[in-house]
Amino acid sequence: MTEKHRVDLGPVQETLLIPLYGRAVESRKPRPLVRDPRATELVGSIDYDFAKFDGGRSLVGSVLRGMVFDHWVAQFLAEHPAGTVVEIGAGLNTRFERLDNGSCHWIDLDLPDSMRLRRRFFADTERRTMLSGSVVDGAWLAEVRDRPAPYFFVAEAVLIYLDRADARTAVRQIASRFPGNQLAFDTWGRWILRNQHRHDALKKTSATLRWACDDPRDIESWQPGIRLVESSTVGAQPDVLRRLPLPYRILMPALRLLPQARAYRLNLYQT
Repeated sequence: MTEKHRVDLGPVQETLLIPLYGRAVESRKPRPLVRDPRATELVGSIDYDFAKFDGGRSLVGSVLRGMVFDHWVAQFLAEHPAGTVVEIGAGLNTRFERLDNGSCHWIDLDLPDSMRLRRRFFADTERRTMLSGSVVDGAWLAEVRDRPAPYFFVAEAVLIYLDRADARTAVRQIASRFPGNQLAFDTWGRWILRNQHRHDALKKTSATLRWACDDPRDIESWQPGIRLVESSTVGAQPDVLRRLPLPYRILMPALRLLPQARAYRLNLYQT
């Protein structure tokens, strides 16, 4: 039997395993929302108690969240086939494998411990580069300049773990150095922060949510030129909603009434 890879991650970095497991679980269903055989392969190769997340709604939620970000990235690549996607907090995401069009360029950024784990399973290529670093430390932005414009920055489940000052720093650095491009990230409202101890997946890790944002339009005041283009709850983005199986489409209006659903937003900005 092949020896499995042990995981040595910080509290926040450990959360990268939740969406990975979500995609793997989803892929095993008869009619999955996404098919991600690589996620299934990775879960089978990692020595970790993934089963502790079983039964939680967050697994499906993470899949639906990823579908919205996938849609925005795919939309960008349809308009700019040779552009550059910057995946901030890449974790063990397989977005490149799902969306690569054969001509785009890609940068995966994550903290050193997460990137060490990632490099066990992925490798740099001519069009894809992996970088170790923090989104708050702007040194990595110089590497982005070496890739073809325009740029799409996506930070899925990343900024929510920073405090407000660091989140603001990260957004301002990107917006000021790359005007006229796009940035997508999620925000959590105060209701979720107050109730995070009840979150079915997070409560099984040591990670803590630190920054609350009740209105994604507030980000526009952080840097001149930032404009909110689109904001959606999970599963409500129109193009993604149309692709969901009928049972999901029927349930979504009711689910969007839940306080946790209203407090969690997926946001697309123009810099």
